[in-house]
Formats: sequence, structure tokens, C-alpha cells
Amino acid sequence: MSDILIRKEGAAGRITLNRPKALNALTYQMCLDIEQALDRWAGDDQVKLLLIDATGDKAFCAGGDIAEMYATGTAGDYDYGRRFWRDEYRMNAKLFEFPKPVVSFLQGFTMGGGVGVGCHGSHRIVCESSQIAMPEVGIGLIPDVGGSLLLSQAPGRLGEYLGTTAARMGPADAIYAGFADYFVPQADWPALKGALVETGDWTAVDRAAQQPPQGQLAAQLDQINSFFGGETLGDILRALRAEETEFTAQALKALSRNAPLSMACAVEMVHRLRGTADIRRALELEYRFTFRAMEHGDFLEGIRAAIIDKDRSPKWRHDLDDIPGSAVSKMLMPLRKDSLSFEGGTS
Repeated sequence: MSDILIRKEGAAGRITLNRPKALNALTYQMCLDIEQALDRWAGDDQVKLLLIDATGDKAFCAGGDIAEMYATGTAGDYDYGRRFWRDEYRMNAKLFEFPKPVVSFLQGFTMGGGVGVGCHGSHRIVCESSQIAMPEVGIGLIPDVGGSLLLSQAPGRLGEYLGTTAARMGPADAIYAGFADYFVPQADWPALKGALVETGDWTAVDRAAQQPPQGQLAAQLDQINSFFGGETLGDILRALRAEETEFTAQALKALSRNAPLSMACAVEMVHRLRGTADIRRALELEYRFTFRAMEHGDFLEGIRAAIIDKDRSPKWRHDLDDIPGSAVSKMLMPLRKDSLSFEGGTS
């Protein structure tokens, strides 16, 4: 069975992620296949809208398939990972800039690479089981696939909070933070998909939308703004440690698990991108980090601890309280001749 099902059906171009046993994690080839479909359908008058969904109930897409990145990176070959990220980011940009409505159905886990496929469309639908997050700092990366742009556009200091703690968002919180648009009960999805395919009328989504169950981020925003409003990760840590509350305790516990350099860079990136709507600027900034992530960052160690050895005891390059500003600057310096290019691909 193919890892991804791509076809025209009625008035819709359909992309279905089809690796349910792997929580629909994106492979390199799946990224290329999505890009090819976008290139074909952008100018196809028969395709009125794009419909993206996934098989299984547990996940829309829980991230990228990073096993090959780890295998090549630990062997000293950083080119495979860099090529994967470069081509994936080019696909993310094309999806963000797609000239027709893009309707995505985000059940279960939508994380990391799944955000890059599911959360850049015009009509992003969540349901009762939806759990959306940018957890990359837990494995020594930064929020990427355009996720840094979404974080920078979130209300208040939610971007800094979500990008460093890797907190998961249920349906209401995902809508509040700008990662989703509509709540539609999952039982209503088959009928909605059928209507979209038959008519190509994206206003069917508006008619199907309901009020989501209550979230928690809106009620926490004042606290988040107070504690996550500093210029650096160090400022955030000092603010959190200055008060002993349930919120600060939970936030500090989350920060203690993640890669210090990644979190410091995530804060800097959100600050640099705030106020922009340019997906390419965000992806180019992300690529500066991911290009260096294996050789100069904590990515390989993060994967080892979380996925290979599963000891959950990563040895990060920096202590939480000892991250030189120069280290952040070096990870985010322009790449010059290696800078992310949006040319090429399948078009």
C-alpha cells in the first residue's frame, strides 16, 4: 500500500497520508509527492480546492520520519538531512502559497512535520481528538516547517510559550493560537468531505463548523504574557523562578526537559518573525538552524535519547543557565551560498 494517496476526485485534488501504523509520519518521498501534486493542480481548472486528510484515528501526522536522518548523520553525512529539510521547506512554502482553498482534516496528533502539511491551508479543521504541537525542542531542533511563522503570529507571548514548552493544544486552543480555523465533530467529516468533493464549494466548511469544547490557553494568556515576555530564554527562566505557582512549576518542568540551545533559538526566531506574514522568510530562518543542527546542535543526541536508546536522558551541549548569546547567533547566521532556495523542485 502506498504511503500517500494522491488523486483527483470530483472537484477536489485529494492528498491522503496513509501510514497509520507510523502515525502518518512524513517520509522524504511523501514530501516530494505532495509537491508534485501541488505543481500539477495549481493551474488545473478542474481542481477547485485541495483536500488533505489522513487514514487512521490516532494521528493526522505526528511528524517527520527521522530514522534515515539519524543513520546518515551519525555516520558523518549531514547532506541527506539538509536535502530533506530543504525540499520539505520548499513544499511547505508551495502549500502556504497555493492559489486555491486548502481544506485539511486534523484528527489526533498533528505535530512537527504534520503542522507543515496540515496547518498552512485556508480551512484547517480540528475535532474532539485533535492534539496539535510543535515539540521539536525536545529533540534538539526548533519549530520548523513554517511553524515559527505561526508561533510568531499567535496572540501575546503564546509563540514563545508553545515553542519552548512544546505544550499540546486541543481543538479550542489550536484555533485560538492560529493553528486551526474550524471545529467540526469527527462524525460529521465524511459528509463534509463528500460535499467538498462533489461541489468544490469551500463554504460547506463554514456551514458545518460548531463551537469547540472549552480550551485553556485564553484563560492563561495573562500569565503567559507575564512570564514569557522576556528578550531571551534566560529572561523567561528568571521570571518563572521568581514566583512559585502551579503554572510556573509546570512551565519550568517542561523547559527542563528540552534542549537549551533549541529553546533559546526558538525564542529569538519568534521575536525576529513577529509582525511578518512571509512564509519564505520564516523557512529561510529555520533552515539556518536545521542546516547546522546535526553538526553544531543537539539533534543527533536528541534523537538518540528519545527514539534510538529511549533513555530519555539527553546530554545537551549547554546547561539551561549557560547558553552563550554567541551560540544562538551562530546557529541563526545567514548561510550565504547554502541559503535555502525556493527554486527547483517539480515545477
